[in-house]
Amino acid sequence: MIPDRLDITWITLIGLALATILVPPLVLRPLFANALLLTFAALKGRRIVLDFLDLRSAPALWRGLISAWVVIVVLFAWLASAIVALI
Repeated sequence: MIPDRLDITWITLIGLALATILVPPLVLRPLFANALLLTFAALKGRRIVLDFLDLRSAPALWRGLISAWVVIVVLFAWLASAIVALI
């Protein structure tokens, strides 16, 4: 039996969730840990948007806009955590 795309996405999301749990105790530098956690969040968000919201078959403009939105949200979150860490 060959798994379909949603099964692969589901397994990927579970793996990223487990990685999110394991990162804080393993990474000593808070800014790097935050960047890594937010990267996982961006990857999870992109997989959810493309596969569960079915934007993989949407026009490239919509995929680009939604992907850019996910990246911008993650960058603002990281910038906020960096500012808090520097204060």
